[in-house]
Amino acid sequence: MTLCLIFLYVNGIMLFTLSIRSTFRETSRYILFAHMLFNDSIQLLTSTLLYIFSSVNLYLLTGVCAILFLIASITYCNSPLNLAMMALERYIAICFPLRHSEIATPTRTGTAIGVMWFFSSLKDIICILNILVNEPLYFLTSVHCTSNIIFRRKILFDVSTAFTALYFVAVTLIIIYTYVAIMLEARSVSSGKVSVTKARNTVLLHFFQLALCLTSFLYGVLESLASNLDGSVFLTIQYILFIVLIIFPRCLSPLIYGLRDESFRPLVKYYFMFALSNRVKHHSDTI
Repeated sequence: MTLCLIFLYVNGIMLFTLSIRSTFRETSRYILFAHMLFNDSIQLLTSTLLYIFSSVNLYLLTGVCAILFLIASITYCNSPLNLAMMALERYIAICFPLRHSEIATPTRTGTAIGVMWFFSSLKDIICILNILVNEPLYFLTSVHCTSNIIFRRKILFDVSTAFTALYFVAVTLIIIYTYVAIMLEARSVSSGKVSVTKARNTVLLHFFQLALCLTSFLYGVLESLASNLDGSVFLTIQYILFIVLIIFPRCLSPLIYGLRDESFRPLVKYYFMFALSNRVKHHSDTI
């Protein structure tokens, strides 16, 4: 939980930095980055809470547990879809520079984010409605909080897996397409090669971020394989897997993306150091 709070604090500094400049608030690229920070912070917090509840064998009201799992699941699917939107924004900026300001407006970006949330929640809404129709009183019971509370039937698990796989395949194809298109544009232009190279590297970074998202798929598989081990050994392995496959990918992805931006990085460093110096000064004044 401590590690989670540290990264949430860093994400909070970056979100604050994005909110204070009108340039950031009105630029599609930074709006999508802010959404990525917000989404990954929620996903990180809910995943950590679900892990803690599972580790201590805590029983919760099924409805409460379902809401937590629903938020974690939706924000998990949002991550790759947001990467696709960011790659498309760079593609438009490089391949259609004259129309970029017309296409990538703050209003349209907000609409795209709304559509993203709709598609991410679609599979979970299907699961919830299925339970409400077949077992209307189920959410009033108390359960050990795991994903099994949503996937009551195998077909629901299969539907969720199919949706998630479809999203990741679609995002992969979009990122490949935008990368190839930017590469071809880089060969054809005689000027502005620096901006084209930066855009190409940004899209390449999205491949790395997508790979980080995919690592969380391994968590359930490896956890199942380790479940037959001794209790203390299993808990240790489960903790390591959670840190490596869930916590770090959600934290490193926005951190790397944000700190490589030349306009954004100096401001983040300033506000981060300003916050730390204020904490130190407040602590010394208290003493």
